Amino acid sequence: MGRTETGERIASAPRLDPGDLTLLRLLSTGTSWPAIGEQLHVSERTAHRQARDICDRIGVRRPIEAVVWAIREQLI
Repeated sequence: MGRTETGERIASAPRLDPGDLTLLRLLSTGTSWPAIGEQLHVSERTAHRQARDICDRIGVRRPIEAVVWAIREQLI
């Protein structure tokens, strides 16, 4: 997962949709879970579940690790 030596993305890296990236962007700015749910038009619980799904797809344990991963991958 990650990039080649020339900086190109490796095709096997997990794909995140625009909604996933929005959630990670909101987390990266310190937005609260209730506010994230409101901005995504879902419940707080659904926002948590979406974050957990992202974590599972990219192989990290916590949402903050997903944010760090997305920043390193230059996705957010």
